[in-house]
Amino acid sequence: MARALLGCRLWARRPGGAVEARIVETEAYEPSDPASHSFRGPTDRNRAMFGPAGRWYVYRIHQVYCANVTTGHGAAVLLRAAEARSRGMDSLSGPGRLARALGIDRRLDGRSVRSGPVRILAGETPTEPVVRGPRVGISRATERPWRFALAGVRAVSSPRPATP
Repeated sequence: MARALLGCRLWARRPGGAVEARIVETEAYEPSDPASHSFRGPTDRNRAMFGPAGRWYVYRIHQVYCANVTTGHGAAVLLRAAEARSRGMDSLSGPGRLARALGIDRRLDGRSVRSGPVRILAGETPTEPVVRGPRVGISRATERPWRFALAGVRAVSSPRPATP
């Protein structure tokens, strides 16, 4: 699912009007993954990961919010970067910047990604090749090549993955 989300559109209703962006980088997490928030089972914080697929799982770390899409029992995809498609948007490179620019916070946790103030919509199939590499910003299971990005897109966060 992490790869399938590349190219999808993010739509957000903001105080100044609706904005849109294209997802260009993701990371996958599953329940048997020691780097996943679901690894030790359900908690109040990760409850959305154990609900239906297609929901927001939003958590706060280092004073920023991170947005994930649930994909099954204990599995989720972190949205790492997006490419702005609306004027006046701040950088969407990195999970914290992406969440801030779209107004994603804990109020979305557990809500459907198909309705509400922030939504994921179908996009066009990307023309850029998909590259993959190890996940970043974690201390366990870093060798898993579960980070996906669109090659050559400036909004992809550093270090950029390079393996086709």
